Amino acid sequence: MIEFTEEICGDLSAASRREWLETNGIGGFASSTLTGLNTRRYHGLLVAATRPPVGRLLLLSKLEETLVVGGRRFDLSANQYPGAIHPRGFAYLKRFRLDPFPVFTYGVEGFEIEKSIFMIHGENSSVVQYEARSLEGARLTCALEVRPLVAFRDYHGTTHENGALDPRVEVEEGRASFAPYRDLPALHFAHDAEEIRPEGFWYRSFEYEAERERGLDFKEDLFNPFALTFDLSRKPRAAIIASTEPRDAAAAGSYRMTELGRRERLQSAPPGGELARALVSASDQFIVARGDHKTVIAGYHWFTDWGRDTMIALPGLTLATGRFDVAKSILLEFARHLDQGMLPNRYPDAGEAPEYNTVDATLWFFEAVRSLADYSRDYEFIRRNLYEAMAESIDWHVRGTRFGIRVDEDALLASGAEGAQLTWMDAKVGDYVVTPRRGKPVEIQALWYNALRVMEGFARRFGEAGRERLFGRMARRAKRSFNKKFWNEDEGCLYDVVGGGAPAPSADPSVRPNQIFAVSLPHAMLSRDKARRVVETVERDLLTPFGLRSLSPADAQYIGRYEGDPWRRDVSYHQGTVWSWLMGPFITAYIKVNSANEPGRARARARAEGWVAAFREHLFDAGLNQVSEIFDGDAPHEPRGCIAQAWSVAELLRATFEDIYELKPAGRSSAAGA
Repeated sequence: MIEFTEEICGDLSAASRREWLETNGIGGFASSTLTGLNTRRYHGLLVAATRPPVGRLLLLSKLEETLVVGGRRFDLSANQYPGAIHPRGFAYLKRFRLDPFPVFTYGVEGFEIEKSIFMIHGENSSVVQYEARSLEGARLTCALEVRPLVAFRDYHGTTHENGALDPRVEVEEGRASFAPYRDLPALHFAHDAEEIRPEGFWYRSFEYEAERERGLDFKEDLFNPFALTFDLSRKPRAAIIASTEPRDAAAAGSYRMTELGRRERLQSAPPGGELARALVSASDQFIVARGDHKTVIAGYHWFTDWGRDTMIALPGLTLATGRFDVAKSILLEFARHLDQGMLPNRYPDAGEAPEYNTVDATLWFFEAVRSLADYSRDYEFIRRNLYEAMAESIDWHVRGTRFGIRVDEDALLASGAEGAQLTWMDAKVGDYVVTPRRGKPVEIQALWYNALRVMEGFARRFGEAGRERLFGRMARRAKRSFNKKFWNEDEGCLYDVVGGGAPAPSADPSVRPNQIFAVSLPHAMLSRDKARRVVETVERDLLTPFGLRSLSPADAQYIGRYEGDPWRRDVSYHQGTVWSWLMGPFITAYIKVNSANEPGRARARARAEGWVAAFREHLFDAGLNQVSEIFDGDAPHEPRGCIAQAWSVAELLRATFEDIYELKPAGRSSAAGA
């Protein structure tokens, strides 16, 4: 349980940097800060996924709450307006905890009011419950007034006062429904209030500080359609269910128990310490439905499901946590979209056709399938559903596919096209590709070799001697070429890219973290000595408490802080910014090269456990019980980007279970199911 007392709750700056997140398993979410003061345009109590997991609309921004005690009014909410915070309800916030839902405890005039928020799994529904307790024999009357503030917009945008809004509210017993725009879904409020009265007011000029800092539109107007009044003196419990479907407030308690039970079952995953259990809980927020199958939301608040992120995150989110059925569902869903041997990189927000603009997502697909095989031993599933598609993908890469992706004469995988960013270092500003990495990027060769060896192993198991010889021969040729062309003796590590062509140098000596995959992947091409030297260089130049820098600070192109407008942030994204997901492969590589004997392995595991433990404190900062996408390259390494990132959580989980605790894949059973 994450908990904060008045020391943090009453400090607006400290409380506003801490954000909670609830998700619904279909791409929707609810989120805000510890005080309820929205600092992002993505903050809201109901962000609905209307075409799961995309088509997200921010319907309900927040609830303005006023406690009326003995006739005196106490506003519990907080908002940023131009030059002022109003009201200042955080002054009454005595306690906040994540248990497992966000729970806010307010103290007012002898009364304690507890509010909790959660989402119904599989629905665009948010449940808000209140409970009042009288302290020290308080005898005053107590009522709660609640005013919904709605936005009804795409979650990337903002709303402004307009005449197109239909202010009418349809009222029936225990429910109020509001449909302000014809082309958007209605929002239904189930409630057990004593009174509902129409309001119809615009609240103007909300400001979102995080968006101001990001150089984006940060002002918004919100509409209040009605107000609810609950008599807490007569009935100390109250409930509101905001949903795109009509619901009954009387069912709020049963919804709560169902969701508590679902989350408790997740904890039956593999054993681990407190941090590991917290990460298992965090992992569930990324697994969502796409049609009849599952997929992975790359990060909250603004990412959808990306092929690369999903494949990298799959082992940690689903296999290390025992959710084999989910892993299979994800692989089936993405395999269905293989095209010209390529996995889609991104499903757009509006549900258009997927984009095929990545060289590595497909190669990570091979590693995800290998990991599934090691955990589940379900080779028949792979043979029946995935193997032929994987073999066809290899063939496409040999012949050549989109964006110049092809096997070159040296058996290495080349890629690149003007204006395209194909690797995970994919920042682009307009037509400017910040890190084009055209040619033969180092991690692409490591992934290509790994994929060939994976297919060689599958072919052997499936009795296909011809394919086994073919894949083995291709792998051996790639290994010879890689060791000949990529070793940089001057730096004692690997070149980042080879063969980029003019005007790029034939070999890029930039010290970047991409080379760690040449050590961490199961099938690696380097000798033990060279692998050790790579790990030593990466540790010396790139390791921080929260992951690996994307570029050495000694490089002239290094940028130590990720901040400012979109252009400044994008150009620094992979030029020094720390990526927390890279801690996973680094730990794997570090333990691998320090395992010549058992004492050395034990020392390496103990040191790695310390690196992971450093994230425990981070769970109490930024996204609560989550791991941020990125951090500043310079100390104190402020968290940046998404407050919750799938591969950040996944790779910490995978490395913790597989490498530190040595919970080997073989023989592990599925504990949590789908």
